Amino acid sequence: MWFEILPGIGIVAVVRLVFPGIATAHIHRFGNGGKEKRVVYYPYQWSLMQRDKRVSGVNRYCVSEGLENIN
Repeated sequence: MWFEILPGIGIVAVVRLVFPGIATAHIHRFGNGGKEKRVVYYPYQWSLMQRDKRVSGVNRYCVSEGLENIN
């Protein structure tokens, strides 16, 4: 019957839709030293990212640790 294909469609949907998003998050964490990639939707978020880049001392936003990096 037609409903016998539903488990296969469910597995394919999970593999094609869920797995790439999870894998991308893990790849970004690995590449950014344990932090996920930051996404900028608004100009305010961009200014915060630029501030973090400036404060980090190594010109990377993902390295900033907090107030101890400010000279």
